This record gives sequence, structure tokens and C-alpha cells, in this order.
Amino acid sequence: MTDINNLSDDELLVLIKKDDGAAFTTIYNRYAGSLAAFAGAKLYHLEDARDLLHDLFIKLWEDRYNLNIDTNLKNYLFSAVRYKVIDKIRKNVIRQDYSPVTHNSEDYGAQHQLEAKELQLAIEQSLNQLAPRTKEIFLLSRHQHQSISEIAQMLGLSEQTVKNQISAALKHLRQQLNTALLSSIFIYWWFYY
Repeated sequence: MTDINNLSDDELLVLIKKDDGAAFTTIYNRYAGSLAAFAGAKLYHLEDARDLLHDLFIKLWEDRYNLNIDTNLKNYLFSAVRYKVIDKIRKNVIRQDYSPVTHNSEDYGAQHQLEAKELQLAIEQSLNQLAPRTKEIFLLSRHQHQSISEIAQMLGLSEQTVKNQISAALKHLRQQLNTALLSSIFIYWWFYY
């Protein structure tokens, strides 16, 4: 029996058209991380990126019988996300330009503060998962604004080692933050659809 994770996108699409939820989950797991990173980089609010991805994958499942993808699936999904991001930005601009109601600056500021605190907490939790030396190097770089050469000299390490540790920390942070975003989207999809 073939492992579903080893199937090509085209083979998975055929299975999705036959109502195969495992094939859908495989496509989700294969592309949701990079799609979330792409959408998150373009949109101001993390919640907007979550909503956008949620809508994309729900639409993919709902339209599974009529899917006609001319390019490969990856290009199709990234194009769909790009258009959804553009639409979201356009709607936000129009809403801000023509809205007769203005935001209460205290409520709006409080919402941003809450989102910032949640993001900061997620970052701190992710940093606490790092090896102590990697965390120390990352904090010296990002919080104390030490250069790579300064950190290397301070800790008695080569500059390449410092670069490698910073890269490892950033990769870990990206993975953890993407995982948190994707988990919330997938849980919502799994329970509500």
C-alpha cells in the first residue's frame, strides 16, 4: 500500500474528488505552512491571514468535484492566496475610506495591544524551547543589538557558529509561529466543516 504522503499533487487531487479526507489533509499539511507565511507577510493582522487560509481550504474542499487546475497545485494555491490578499487589502482600504463610523481609538489601541501581547507570549514560549546557548546568542543579537563579531568575541565562538545559531533560532521561531497559526486554522476547519 502506498503512503499517502508520497503521492503527487495530481494523485491527491484525484482522491479529493472522491471525497478522500486524508488526501485533503495531506495537501493542507504540504502547503498550509508556506501559504500562511506568504499571507502573513502581506497582511497586517494575523487573524486576517488565518481567515484567508481557512476560506481557501474550505473553498478547495467545497469545489473538489469541479476543480480544474491548469497549472500545478502549488502555483494554483499561491495564486489564490495572492488574489485573496489583494481583495482583503482592497476591501480594508475601501472600508476605511468610506466608513461613516470611526474607530474608537481606545478600543482600537486595546485590540492592538492584546494582539501584540499574544504575539510576544508566543515568541517567548518559542524562545524558551531553544537550547540555552542558542537562546543566549539570539537575545544578544536581537535584544541587545550586538553584532555577530561582538557576540563571537564575547562568547569565544567563531562568527560562523554565531551566524548558524541565529539562523537556527530564526528557523525555529518561524516554524513555531507558523505551527500555532496553522493549528488554529486546521482545528477550526476540522470541527466546523
